[in-house]
Amino acid sequence: LPLFACGISLHLQAHRHFKDEFGTNVACPSWGCSSWFFPSFLCFDNKRGHMSTPCIICVAITGSVGRKEHNPAIPVTIEEQVESTQAAFEAGAAIAHCHVRNDDQSPTSDPEKFARLMEGLKTHCPGMIIQLSTGGRSGAGEARGGMLRLKPDMASLSVGSNNFPNRVYENPPQLVEWLADEMLKYDVKPEIEAFDLSHIHQAVALSKQGKLKGPLYVQFVMGVKNAMPVDKPTLDFYVETLNRLAPDAQWCGAGIGPNQALLNEWSIAAGGHTRTGLEDNVRLDRHTLAPSNAALVERVVTLCEKYERPVATWQQARRMLDLTE
Repeated sequence: LPLFACGISLHLQAHRHFKDEFGTNVACPSWGCSSWFFPSFLCFDNKRGHMSTPCIICVAITGSVGRKEHNPAIPVTIEEQVESTQAAFEAGAAIAHCHVRNDDQSPTSDPEKFARLMEGLKTHCPGMIIQLSTGGRSGAGEARGGMLRLKPDMASLSVGSNNFPNRVYENPPQLVEWLADEMLKYDVKPEIEAFDLSHIHQAVALSKQGKLKGPLYVQFVMGVKNAMPVDKPTLDFYVETLNRLAPDAQWCGAGIGPNQALLNEWSIAAGGHTRTGLEDNVRLDRHTLAPSNAALVERVVTLCEKYERPVATWQQARRMLDLTE
């Protein structure tokens, strides 16, 4: 059964269907399974050697696509984002993956808005790792990295282009290198967002060239239409490839839409870290919108308990990612 914040089942009806930038019908998903939770027999071998490793939970609080009409719980204003992140932090999240919005809910890369958000998070979520998005939906070219001078703990970095449902997510080499240089300049650790196998190889190459602050932290994003599929053998191969090329790297799994719970479970059971939050998925199950980011974090905490994985505190997460406390 889904886990509800404070034990209360909050049934909200979406006003309309919509597909997010990843091609997932997040308001009313149409897929062939009868449940949004997956029984244990669908999971893979439980590698007990990894079970003592604390699991870092990242919460992607807002994103660039979801709107209030899709789920009223999506935080849009700075004040809403701070409040939602604080609850998720208290529930167990150690990393906040952040976007900012304009008053009309459209995405932006405005450094002033990011500065206000960072100030609020440092006040109300002391110690939490702040990770700002340099994604291409909020801006173009070097505007995508204008907030890096604020010196967040981390920032997302896509190191290659790939297809999205109806467009190409463009990350040309010149822009990737500029963003990487800015992150080094301001001592920002990148989270590599890998949508394709080539992105793993490119991240390792940049790291070996000294262009990224190490050790590598790579997030495998699965479930984006026309990009990396949700497929267990594929995830296994990606993890094996990263471990072979960069043995000191850490990895995280992120599933889009109804695949969120599945990727959470796969990642936790395999000894990796995982991401949740309303950016990637607005539902607890087919019929129930998630009442908060905290509710999605609580679901991950329950999965960690199932696999006897301790949830990483912010202090542990900072040590594991070689960030200052």
